Amino acid sequence: MKHGDEGIRILADMSKEQLIQIIIDDAKNWLAHDGLWFQAVEKRYGLDRAIDIDREAWSLFTVVEAKRIMERLNLQPGGGIPALVTCLYHRLYARLNLQDAIEQTENRVVFRMRDCRVQSARKRKGLADFPCKSVGIVEYREFAKTIDPRIVTTCVACPPDQHPDEYWCAWEFTIPQDAPQ
Repeated sequence: MKHGDEGIRILADMSKEQLIQIIIDDAKNWLAHDGLWFQAVEKRYGLDRAIDIDREAWSLFTVVEAKRIMERLNLQPGGGIPALVTCLYHRLYARLNLQDAIEQTENRVVFRMRDCRVQSARKRKGLADFPCKSVGIVEYREFAKTIDPRIVTTCVACPPDQHPDEYWCAWEFTIPQDAPQ
């Protein structure tokens, strides 16, 4: 053991159920920090500037997250749609949000965020959908490209777009027929 030895020892003595709860709590803490950070930037600089800064941060974070997931799962870049789907289910968001991958083939998949913790909270408070599309485009594109540079990301719908009740956002990932193998 090296990093945080005492914290690791504590984890080693916990049950599987306790460890799962810690993972969920850590994901909630991460999301709470992300939201509070965003609100602080929005309060100081306004919504448009906060979204610009958020987009810049996500363009970097999503690559770090993808690389760490790939390392943990012993995946190399270039694993195609199957590797992407696997990695999407290992993101921090996967611990908090209800998501699915549909219409999956070797060269295409549609990924949907069926319940988004952020958007659902806004809905409960009577607020409009958070306009996360411009951030999502960067986030999902860079995540997918890190998994496999051949993957092309297309937004199906994401707020402020209209979307059906069964999902908040949806993304199509494809590998073009003429992409190198």
